[in-house]
Amino acid sequence: MRLSKFWGCVAICTSVMAGCGISATYSIEDDVQQIKEISSARAKAFNEGNAADIAKYFADDALLMAPGKPVSKGTKAVEEYYKLIFDQYTTVLESHYEEVEVSGDLAYGRGEAKVTLTPKSGGASSVSTAKYLNILKRVNGAWKTTHDIWNGNE
Repeated sequence: MRLSKFWGCVAICTSVMAGCGISATYSIEDDVQQIKEISSARAKAFNEGNAADIAKYFADDALLMAPGKPVSKGTKAVEEYYKLIFDQYTTVLESHYEEVEVSGDLAYGRGEAKVTLTPKSGGASSVSTAKYLNILKRVNGAWKTTHDIWNGNE
């Protein structure tokens, strides 16, 4: 079979499979592990003051819903939100998921966090605790945060 016919058959088979609802299979345990790793990577980037590294884990049309702030829409807005924090504070984040659920290409993670902010201009640190919810979607095989919302416990 000529190579062009082979790739034509592959394209037809892929289209038929997609039309029948057949897609790549993923392990829920692997997905949960990947989502937890993303959360850890985001926390590491937060502790390093790296807004761009945080934003790369968000979908292009993501919504960041910080308490007392307008909704930040898109990765650029997410990056700008964190950059404003990092310009003013040295940050320490301790966070963990209490629960992660996966259903197909959608997932959520519910967790708790403790944030310490120390003003770069000097002064006392502030500590806050919060609960949060992340909604994630598999985009081109990778998990991306589509919605991130939290509120303080204080």
